[in-house]
Amino acid sequence: MRRFAEVVVALPKVLIGIWFVVLLAGAGLAQTTIDRLAVDFALPGQPGDTAGKAVVSTFGTAGEASSPLIVTLTVPEGQSVAEHRPQIAAMFEALSTARMFDTPLQVYHAGNSTDPSAFVTGDGRTALAYVFYPPPRTAVPVPPAQQLEPLRESLPAGWELGLTGRDALAVGEGSDIGVGVMLELVIASVGALLVLAYVFGSFLAVLPLLTAMVSIPAALLLLLPMTYAADISFVVQYLISLVGLGLGIDYSLLLVTRWREERQRGRDNRGAVVAAMETAGHAVVMSGITVAIGLLALLLLPVPWIRTVGVGGALIPLVTVLATLTLTPAILIVVGPKLDWPRRRDDREIGPGWRGWTTLVVRRRWLAAALGVLLLAGATVPFLRAEFGVASAESLARSGPEQTTYERLKADGIPTGALTPIEVLVHSDAAARTSAVLAGVDGIWKVVTANGADPLLNRPLRGAGPQVTMVLAFPYEQTISGPSTTVVDRATDAVAGEDAVIGLTGLGPARADFQRAVYDNFGWVIAALSILIFLVLARAFRSPVLALKAVLMNIVSLSAAMGAMVLCWQWGIGSDLLYGLPATGAITVWVPILVFAFLFGLSMDYEVFILARIREAYLRTGDTDTAIVEGIGRTGRLVTCAALILFLSFAAMSTGPGTDLKIMATGLGLGILLDATIIRSLLLPATVSLFGRWNWYIPTRGHGRVPERTDREATLSTS
Repeated sequence: MRRFAEVVVALPKVLIGIWFVVLLAGAGLAQTTIDRLAVDFALPGQPGDTAGKAVVSTFGTAGEASSPLIVTLTVPEGQSVAEHRPQIAAMFEALSTARMFDTPLQVYHAGNSTDPSAFVTGDGRTALAYVFYPPPRTAVPVPPAQQLEPLRESLPAGWELGLTGRDALAVGEGSDIGVGVMLELVIASVGALLVLAYVFGSFLAVLPLLTAMVSIPAALLLLLPMTYAADISFVVQYLISLVGLGLGIDYSLLLVTRWREERQRGRDNRGAVVAAMETAGHAVVMSGITVAIGLLALLLLPVPWIRTVGVGGALIPLVTVLATLTLTPAILIVVGPKLDWPRRRDDREIGPGWRGWTTLVVRRRWLAAALGVLLLAGATVPFLRAEFGVASAESLARSGPEQTTYERLKADGIPTGALTPIEVLVHSDAAARTSAVLAGVDGIWKVVTANGADPLLNRPLRGAGPQVTMVLAFPYEQTISGPSTTVVDRATDAVAGEDAVIGLTGLGPARADFQRAVYDNFGWVIAALSILIFLVLARAFRSPVLALKAVLMNIVSLSAAMGAMVLCWQWGIGSDLLYGLPATGAITVWVPILVFAFLFGLSMDYEVFILARIREAYLRTGDTDTAIVEGIGRTGRLVTCAALILFLSFAAMSTGPGTDLKIMATGLGLGILLDATIIRSLLLPATVSLFGRWNWYIPTRGHGRVPERTDREATLSTS
């Protein structure tokens, strides 16, 4: 690291110029990169995904975890749907001629399907049509609202047109993705600047923010060529923007703080930069590696879009480390002393508040450890009751006409399962038989079959095969979680012997597919990730004990974060207060995977930062408890502020469109807070104190030893 540092300090203006060019190129091409990101949740090889692709290739609509748009026509009081059946049928049939993405809509209504009772409310005044449209091409779903304008304009006097459905409800709180990311960055940046101003008390506060602002477009620039080689998930843009902001500030904050500490000890500017890179720079590299490993572990899952999130997301810690170790020291060499004004803090002194707290924890280590374990166990309990699926329709929107229509349908006898029909792709000549079988399945409300003569609802399979159609089986409940998707399993078993049935698709089958594809393999991800992180930390700290403790405490911390997420969203204790949304009933099935991968790496930031200073103090003093007090005393304020900055980043992320993103951002934010408080401020000092000299035990052939200082470490520790 010293040789690298000397090269950096020798070429500061060149490095600043290079990063300026990267900033201009990345900012100029950022929107191009974002526009090329894909909205694809395919699960190759899974039965629901296979059937969904067959539906899309045949009809151009539905399939792939779809749910229909429900269009309603309500006649005036004193009249009924039965009186206007031909007129309503003609109006809905006209909707079938509308096109979206150059593909005609699929419209199921009483005029072209069996069982008219599935298309009218209990009071007889509202007629329903189930409209299937092409899969989304943007992160925010786009139901065919424009295609409904002719229908709205042709409404007779006194009639009401209503819309609802999962996508329609989600759009009610959504917004443009590009604008959302920029707004979130502005919110997070302002909050981060305030925290940094408190930390430094000088104009140095702008330097970590500048490093982060350069890292984000640089990562997007590197992502651009990847979008030409593969479909990269749109989720990556949020992670690069917001996690990049948090990591960029954290890493630069650590380096700049150490630089100022070395300056106040009497080193000249150049010497302080080199010393900071040798100490804090090493911790930054280790932290960046752990974050990248956490993301790259997603490659073990057989889901293409999750793999792209892992690869694309891994760019940001790597780019941020590079920016922190080149751009930040280059700026410090050129204008660092001038930015350190007015200097209101003396970084040579250990913070009295953190010294007092850590001393208390060390003295009462058994009590502190027990308290930490108890708190984490309490937070983990809700995780044991977690349900993975999708958010309930009730939690997708606070209000609006779509929500009003949805509530009206429920009040008039239409079950919530109408929003999530099971779509059964079957040969047209066997549709009636299949419909009869599905009607006998427990949990199914209605089964609808299209008229065999309708050319829009009966087509050759994939354009050249036998004539096929979709049979719609409407469950009583939304198929959003484990308990409610058991009806999908029963329906699958019921038609298993039907050779004419090609497959079942829709939201419920997609949820079951994800469960099989991801969670059945997730244990391998945890095992592989734990081993890799253990090896990295054992090498970094020269202590298998510290590395093992860090991995185990990380897993416990993540379980507690998942429990807090369940408490806030699945049970609704927090979602209504914070966002005005009721309980989701389930955690979005892919959110825990991404939260786990990111938090496993991100939370290691604090572990690396703190243990690096504790080890440095131990090498100088030879006393574990003294090293703990000094290490946390010097890093406690930094870790707290770093956690607050990351929390602000995720809080900003939660203002973005979609309940799913809110759940993910909340899980990340709560995880960071739990990690910075219970783990790093309570359990870490208590357990390190309990292990004593065993923390520094290095197994060797025949015996173990406690590390001694190298000459270089001794120089850095005593200078």
